[in-house]
Amino acid sequence: MKRLNELIFCKFNTPIYGIKTDSRKVENGDLFVAIHGMNTDHHNFIKDAVEKGAAAIISEKKINVNVPVVIVKNTNKALRKVLKRFYSNIEKEFFFIGITGTDGKTTTSTFISKVLDGCANIGTNGLFYNDYYKSLDNTTPSIEELSSMFSDLKKIRCKYISMEVSSEALLHKRLDNIKYNVGIITNITEDHLNIHKDINNYINSKALLFTKIKKDGFALLNLDDKYYGQILKKCKCKTFTYGFDVNSDFTICKASDKKNVNNFSILHNGNLYTVYTSFTQKYNLYNLTAVFACLYLLGLDPDYILDKIRSIDSIPGRGEKLNFGQQYTIILDYAHTENAIKNILLDVNSNKNGRIITLTGSAGGREKEKRKKIGKIVTELSDIAIFTEDDPRYEKVSEIIADMLCEVTKKNYKIIENRKNAIHYALSIANKEDTILILGKGRDNYMAIFDKKVKYSDYDVIKSYFDSKKF
Repeated sequence: MKRLNELIFCKFNTPIYGIKTDSRKVENGDLFVAIHGMNTDHHNFIKDAVEKGAAAIISEKKINVNVPVVIVKNTNKALRKVLKRFYSNIEKEFFFIGITGTDGKTTTSTFISKVLDGCANIGTNGLFYNDYYKSLDNTTPSIEELSSMFSDLKKIRCKYISMEVSSEALLHKRLDNIKYNVGIITNITEDHLNIHKDINNYINSKALLFTKIKKDGFALLNLDDKYYGQILKKCKCKTFTYGFDVNSDFTICKASDKKNVNNFSILHNGNLYTVYTSFTQKYNLYNLTAVFACLYLLGLDPDYILDKIRSIDSIPGRGEKLNFGQQYTIILDYAHTENAIKNILLDVNSNKNGRIITLTGSAGGREKEKRKKIGKIVTELSDIAIFTEDDPRYEKVSEIIADMLCEVTKKNYKIIENRKNAIHYALSIANKEDTILILGKGRDNYMAIFDKKVKYSDYDVIKSYFDSKKF
């Protein structure tokens, strides 16, 4: 607890027990800061915050409420200042590893946290540290949520934080209080252009991570990525590269194209390191090489890193194979971009035995251009495609699916708008040795409908299907 006049210049000594910008999350004794979001002015929710128990308000304009109000010129700037004072610059207590990119952030970040002792993981799947878990609404949480989490992590003696860094978080300045020790980029393909408008804005947002790295820190860049040069220009710290390119500092080699091969090698400074893993898809070779390079450069013993990587057999919602005793394969994956969907389908095709049944949708309120591309990829690389809902928000599911099908020429698809029904249908038609790919939501625990997050889980739907078969 701190007093309001300890956090910001004012006459009020009101006790403050937390800081919030989302009125829906306000608890008794919180300070509510009425920031300006990209689409929402939080001043509109001040009275809601007071009703929920806010003890004081920081605002840019006068408002008639029965709690102290502090008027400032810019609430967004004020938020960062009061957070630093409330949490006593908590960010300085940790060693930060930030991972950005279009695809592969979760896998890379999770692997680092599993190999590096004392390391928490913050990202799409939530906050994990040993037995501590917290679900998150965004890949990169709001600045006040991060500060609160850092405070919790300090209490349980966490030293390192491996975190996914989204382009939106960088653009919206959610990370302005953090200086990173390490920055990693996985790749860049077109995504989130509904927010960034064009690919250059998207790249520039991603590149912001590399302006936030400490001078004695380092950056790890994918030399094979077509936008490598644009990211490199933003780096003011020591940089290292990884990829198949022989000029990489950490070169991927000896990666066989044979089925079910579970190892590849990394060449660094004339030494060859063999990586054994169950994550053998080409895109995961990049992720695993970035993990090895990062931890090697941090001084961990190479054999220790390799042993730990070998022991990790799955990551929830990322190429996750589900076993409920069925005679066919079920893969649950978060893939929702053109690149990620194409990669996982190509990988499954390379090991194909039976049919490939792919279930997917496309999110509402996001860039529409990718929908038709995903529709063609899924129908061309699957034996059966099932199109369904995926976070429709304010759009009609039927219209989203129509966008996905507008350039599809094959007739190997079925439309089932209700996702639960679509999953049950896919499971019901599967034969021995078929592979069902359920794409788009991974281990998400909600469906975004209008402005609500309705409780929903692909995993729970699949489990309930097989539970019902036991009776």
